[in-house]
Amino acid sequence: MPKGYIIGHITVNDPEAYKEYVERDTPILKALGGQFIVRGGQAQVMEGDTLSRHVVIEFPSYEAALAAYNDPEYQEVADIRRRTADSVILVVEGTE
Repeated sequence: MPKGYIIGHITVNDPEAYKEYVERDTPILKALGGQFIVRGGQAQVMEGDTLSRHVVIEFPSYEAALAAYNDPEYQEVADIRRRTADSVILVVEGTE
């Protein structure tokens, strides 16, 4: 079964307030089976336009990634991200 991924492209507008999102989303997503593969760090845009920060969270399956994103506890915390950053969030199925 292919793994699932939550992929985020984010530009933080309020770094101080965004810290609360990072502190609160991490234990929720890990408890739901997520493993952070990429979280910030160096990135270089080779083609096109994107936001400044990139996150990849791996889950056991696409369905698990969807369930984690839609989890009510996570969605409550996601409101912090929505207030403090611009973001594009995808749920993607991996290859086998």
